[in-house]
Amino acid sequence: MKELALKYGCNPNQKPSRIYMEEGELPVEVINGRPGYINFLDALNSWQLVKELKAATGIAAAASFKHVSPAGAAIGLPLSDTLKKIYFVDDVKIELSPLACAYARARGADRMSSYGDFVALSDTCDAATSTLLKREVSDGVIAPDYTPEALEILKSKRKGTYNIIKIDPNYEPVPMEHKQVFGVTFEQLRNEIKLDDPSLFENIPTKNKHFTAEAKRDLIISMIILKYTQSNSVCYVKEGQAIGIGAGQQSRIHCTRLAGNKADIWWLRQHPKVMSLPFKSDIRRADRDNTIDVYISEDHDDVLCEGTWQKFFTERPDILTREEKKEWIAKNTQVALGSDAFFPFGDNIERAHKSGVEYIAQAGGSVRDDNVIETCDKYGIAMAFTGIRLFHH
Repeated sequence: MKELALKYGCNPNQKPSRIYMEEGELPVEVINGRPGYINFLDALNSWQLVKELKAATGIAAAASFKHVSPAGAAIGLPLSDTLKKIYFVDDVKIELSPLACAYARARGADRMSSYGDFVALSDTCDAATSTLLKREVSDGVIAPDYTPEALEILKSKRKGTYNIIKIDPNYEPVPMEHKQVFGVTFEQLRNEIKLDDPSLFENIPTKNKHFTAEAKRDLIISMIILKYTQSNSVCYVKEGQAIGIGAGQQSRIHCTRLAGNKADIWWLRQHPKVMSLPFKSDIRRADRDNTIDVYISEDHDDVLCEGTWQKFFTERPDILTREEKKEWIAKNTQVALGSDAFFPFGDNIERAHKSGVEYIAQAGGSVRDDNVIETCDKYGIAMAFTGIRLFHH
């Protein structure tokens, strides 16, 4: 098939809409549902990300995409009991495959942003992964294949309308890509840069020059994620998964703050007070997500005030105080941080350090490199200048 008509473009008034190939056949097959324009943008971008993560690490990978940027991405490392609980998969009876673990991590790290996402899977979707997928609010999934049992589970989602796309894993696009803006055609060579090269970490201007094997892996993961994230962008990664992504901001300092806040929320969800919140048994997953988010924030009274807490809890929880949050966040360590270009100020490093960052990979080349290096040295952070920019628009 060379062409596929879509329901409409980015917005309902943008008709007609289609995807098509200038030469050859489309590398995708719609198995179920009717994906739209944004669905396919998310599907094709997220597929590239997970394919590259799998190639770089050798481990199954998954991504949760929203509006052409990842809300989460991860490789399939085993889940601890704590992560199973905060990702709401601790009640699943079926054994979680590496792919299912990757999906749980990608979907669970920033559950607020992942709501209504499009999912990409690096490997054949199995029953365990589809079981987790079915329970979440999601627009669709793209994978190289699906087991019969997985298809049966997914086809029952959203009253049979769930978007299921199969992609040819061997498809390679033409080297030149084109894009039209206001009737003007842009052309450029595809960004085929490989980010799993050990030489990326050879230029280390900081006093601390030691990167653990896990840190290098996580920095590579962060850079691959950034390659498919709208610029400006930064990405915090820990234990093989993104824990905070800041994307599309005009200021990279704001990106660092945004991603750092998300990383802090991910870590705070593991606080004993949060994990023991006495939720009512009939609370919806989305309401539980939002309640946790508000409880952790400075607006906690919005869910704890009299007459409101009864909607969510069996008893009124104690407040998680500012001091308790600060003390808990200080316990987060071994976080890796990647940037799509250079950091312009030491402020970025100051903020990153507060969220447990100990390893950084960035392009370098700013007029303020000396200030950034000095701030890294202040906190004992190991930083590599990769010389690589990863702008994505």
